[in-house]
Amino acid sequence: MVRDPVSGEMKGIAVELGKELAMRLGVPYEQVEFRSPAEIYEALKAGQIDMTIANATPARADQFAWSPPLMLIELGFLAAAGSPVTTPADVDRPGVRVGVTQGGTMNGALARELKNATVVPAATLKNGIEMLAQHKIDAYATNKANLFEMSDALPGSRVLDGRWGLEHLAMAIPKGRDAGFAYVRTFVEDAKSEGLVAGAAARVALRGVAAQ
Repeated sequence: MVRDPVSGEMKGIAVELGKELAMRLGVPYEQVEFRSPAEIYEALKAGQIDMTIANATPARADQFAWSPPLMLIELGFLAAAGSPVTTPADVDRPGVRVGVTQGGTMNGALARELKNATVVPAATLKNGIEMLAQHKIDAYATNKANLFEMSDALPGSRVLDGRWGLEHLAMAIPKGRDAGFAYVRTFVEDAKSEGLVAGAAARVALRGVAAQ
């Protein structure tokens, strides 16, 4: 999702597909926002929300029912101006501090990926921008769609070339809703074939998308 800097309105794939799904089901659409990914997954487990669009990982496969991927997004690093990190090769070195969003999938993934750098959690992406600006961290790791948005808000920063992984963006619902899951799978395939996913991505100029 992308927040419009002028109106404050949330836009993007999650919003457009959520509205389209509700319309095809003939039910009201309600958008519920959370501060962190961890809060979203807790709400999904508790049945407080019916659907989210997020990174489908093996660790989450046991917790939720995931659709086929909507799209693939590159995982990368954002470095602030003056950071000692100028290429991905500079990241995994002693003394380098890499920010990640607390409760997100990057925590465990980077802990396995990085052998020498220190992983530093940030409560939100906004906090991550502040930590980069204050040089409390040397780089930030997440998907490039988020990194480019963060870079727009941090003059002099840049998203490093290359990628260290891929995020599989998919739709998730609580487990046990078998009929609903069958519908979701069909809906996702239709949304891709009908150009709804590509159109939603284009309307917010989503960056960092990998070819499937």
